[in-house]
Parts: sequence; structure tokens; C-alpha cells
Amino acid sequence: MLTDKQNQLLSFLIKRIEQGGVSPSYEEICLELNLKSKSGIHRIVKALEERGYIEHIENKARAIAPTKYPNGQPFISNVININKLLHPKDRDYKKSSNEDTKQIPMLGKIAAGTPIEAISNYDQHIDVPKNYLLSEDSFALTVEGDSMIDEGIFDGDTVIISKTTDINNGDIVVALIDKEEATLKKFRKKGDSIALEPANKHYKIQIYGPDRIIIQGKMCALIRKYF
Repeated sequence: MLTDKQNQLLSFLIKRIEQGGVSPSYEEICLELNLKSKSGIHRIVKALEERGYIEHIENKARAIAPTKYPNGQPFISNVININKLLHPKDRDYKKSSNEDTKQIPMLGKIAAGTPIEAISNYDQHIDVPKNYLLSEDSFALTVEGDSMIDEGIFDGDTVIISKTTDINNGDIVVALIDKEEATLKKFRKKGDSIALEPANKHYKIQIYGPDRIIIQGKMCALIRKYF
């Protein structure tokens, strides 16, 4: 269990990275934790690093990055603030003027739990950094359910999915079951069987024949909404 100051520093670090993409400076951490010297921050950072909650990134300014949430669940580093990305549907929408981003459709909800009806319609686009995408053909889905929480994917998050044939065991994919229901799970294939694995001990692994599963894409990034 983390101490109050360790929890406070880690939570602040995660918040700043997820909202702005940059970790806070030690001066900012001092202000947030109401500490008078950086030596106290160094001690907390060292303790978190020893316990595997953060890591140092070499040759980079503000070089501390979280690896886990305070509850021990893995931290996903490529999280985007969805409030910065959403804009209404416009069938004649203009392509983004930023060459570093790409507009992709939001296709609705995807189950991280019991499979839900397959997605086909959308009413919004979002701008996503191109370097987060694995292919030009990508889309976004809002997560519904808690079967992937041990991978740091929570109910209400939005996942970015790229269509690709490069699927390996352990990848997180959107799987279409019997051409009717879609779900977000870890992919694992052994022989002719395909396993869709949850990341929550309260859910069971589901095994299917290859004729029942169509992989619609692989997760390449995650978006989190802040109010």
C-alpha cells in the first residue's frame, strides 16, 4: 500500500500526463504536495520507483513516467484527453489542417465484458495523432464494461482501433463473434482455436472455432474523458 504522499504524487503525475502529455516539473510537484524542498520529492520518487510504480526515462527532460496506477493496475502511456478531440458529425467535414493528426470515426460502444451488438453507425469524428495509429483505416470505440480493467482500460474509456493483419498472441483486439456481437479482449490462438481473454479475474476466457471469429482490428491507443 502506498503512503498518502506517494499516492498523491503518483496521482498528480498520471493526471498531468493524461491531460497534457507531459510530466510535471519537480517545482510543480512541490507545490502540489505542499513540500518545501525537492529532496522530499526525490525520496518519494525513489520509493515509487523501487516499488515499480514509476520509471525514469533517460535523456529526456521531466523524465519520470508512471508504470502503474495507485491501485496497481498497469498504466497505459498513450492516453489522450477526449475533450480536446471531439467535434460534431459533419458529412462534409474538412480534413484536419494538422498534418500530424488524422480524423477517424467514432463508431459507438464496444463491450469489455459480455459481447454487445456489432457496431456500424457513427455520429462523430475525432482527431488523433497519426503516430498512435497502426494503419490508415482506424476507428474509435467507447468501452462499456470492466473485463479489461487489469490492462488499465476502464468503463467509459475510448479505444483507438487500427485494422491490421499483424495480430499476435496477447494483443488487445476487437473481435466479431458469429458476425453479430463485438467485444474487446486479448487475442490468443492455439491450433485451430481462438481464445478471447479478459483482463479481470471475475470473467472467464471464451474459446471459439476460427470460423466464428473475425478480428476487426487491434487496439493502438486509449482515450480518457475528463470533466
